[in-house]
Amino acid sequence: MTTLHDVGTLPRQAICVYCASSRQCDTEYHEAARRLGATLANSGYGVVYGGGGGGSMGALADGALGRGGRVVGVLPRFMVELEWGHRGLSELLLVDDMRQRKQLMLERSQGVVALPGGCGTLDELFDTMTLKRLGLYLHPIVLVNTRGFYDPLVELLSSAVEERFMDERHRAMWQVVAEPEEVPAALAAAPIWTSDAQGFAVP
Repeated sequence: MTTLHDVGTLPRQAICVYCASSRQCDTEYHEAARRLGATLANSGYGVVYGGGGGGSMGALADGALGRGGRVVGVLPRFMVELEWGHRGLSELLLVDDMRQRKQLMLERSQGVVALPGGCGTLDELFDTMTLKRLGLYLHPIVLVNTRGFYDPLVELLSSAVEERFMDERHRAMWQVVAEPEEVPAALAAAPIWTSDAQGFAVP
């Protein structure tokens, strides 16, 4: 049964997952989200995500819950009023706005995984990359490249490095995997990142 809290304690080993609420995208994306949820739960990770019940969001939560995993949603209050929330989560944390949502998910996570998604997912991902570049977020970032979705983004980031908008060392900020089942290994193998990144934040 879902419990509602203004504040709360998230899983000790929690992975923040960015994903989409769209029900119109190819169902392969939803299946990948479900597999990711199951994989994280099987690997002993808790899941922290945006709290939605539809699309990849709902599939992610269902996949983890179906394997006995702990799933915590972070949902702005206006989305509760719109009934966008998942009704079966381990815990649902309510916040005032989208900025608080992003901040809380990052503060309580030990890694970020980005599934394919729209502008909301990309906003969250780029915000996290920016914080990592500045040495303010030090945990792994893993992109799940279902259907080659992130190929253009990886190419764009490479161009940013080649054109010296970013340092060559910034390539280590993210890892890319083809399948959800590869995520735990990618999290474990991610290069160590420290606040020393501030020293080369500006090329």
